[in-house]
Amino acid sequence: MKIGIDARFFGPGSKGLGRYTQKLIIHLEHIDYENEYVIFLRKENFYLYTPKNKNFTKVLADYQWYSFAEQIFFPITLYKQGCDIVHFPHFNVPLLYFKKFVVTIHDLILLRYPTRKASTLGAVFYWSKFLMYRIVIVRVVQKAKIIIAVSQFTKDDIQKQFKVADEKIVVIYEAAEIGVKLPKNTDEILKKYGIINSYMLYVGNAYPHKNLYALVDAFAHYKNDKGTIKKLVLVGTDDYFYRNLQLYITKNKIQDIIILHTIEDILLRVLYERTQLFVFPSLYEGFGLPPLEAQLVGVPVLSSKQSCMQEVLSVDGAKYCDTEDIVAFSNAMKLVDSDKKLRQSLIMNGRKNVKQYSWQKMATQIHNIYTNNI
Repeated sequence: MKIGIDARFFGPGSKGLGRYTQKLIIHLEHIDYENEYVIFLRKENFYLYTPKNKNFTKVLADYQWYSFAEQIFFPITLYKQGCDIVHFPHFNVPLLYFKKFVVTIHDLILLRYPTRKASTLGAVFYWSKFLMYRIVIVRVVQKAKIIIAVSQFTKDDIQKQFKVADEKIVVIYEAAEIGVKLPKNTDEILKKYGIINSYMLYVGNAYPHKNLYALVDAFAHYKNDKGTIKKLVLVGTDDYFYRNLQLYITKNKIQDIIILHTIEDILLRVLYERTQLFVFPSLYEGFGLPPLEAQLVGVPVLSSKQSCMQEVLSVDGAKYCDTEDIVAFSNAMKLVDSDKKLRQSLIMNGRKNVKQYSWQKMATQIHNIYTNNI
């Protein structure tokens, strides 16, 4: 059997799709020595992946995501390889690909938050791309042999939006993994970035649904209410959304906030390890990997009370609050900061919760989908 994987997102960085694809392929190499795999990559990540299993071959498919080239030329490359089934780890399946495929849908954020605030595009171009997104995802949901959802929340959301048979959607969770060892000189590493006191941490992008304006406002309120954690550290890509957030912070004279971009894995490891509190105010997530990583290293988590977060982090694995209510959010920060018994409970329950997730388990379940749907 010949299995194709669209690995154009492949990469070890902080972006969820890249890590998901990378972990899937690495663990498939360890469990399947019978089937043939074709891994489709772009130029920018072609040499990031070196097959360790003789049954895995990489093929150049240098087509930008969400582009006309992806829709027109990528199918030609796929057909040339003659795969029995192709796994697309994202919804962007070419409309002209008609053979058997499996798709992973991580979330329906673009349907839930169809606003230009989440885009830098002009109005006409944005709504044209949004219309194309709707066309593509409707077709994907209809034509996919199996849809993999990364949480029960995502599965329920897909079923609310589209008429899909229950057995067609399979929930397979992602996992958390901190692959970098903690260095000894953590104080020196943090000092380079002006972090010399206690801090709370957020890791992720600054898209509108991430609710970061509420986070910085709540932190300012917390500081004014004599909260003891000195700084808020935000880690994410240097883009339009983070730059706008920085302008907001500056305009409102909110102190003690540090924004870090494009950081090395070793710094991220130290930031997770040394933080007093991990905050995750997102209003919508398909899975929510960063707070799970915080649980893994034994950090108390304060999260929005969205149902997906309670599913993934467990009901007692994090402190939940209404992160749109600035005062309630601030009070929750203060509670987790000051209540030692609560902190220890969150740490213990978080570590227990994270043990149920495994990249190998995820790869094994997806492998079973491949072999059972040819």
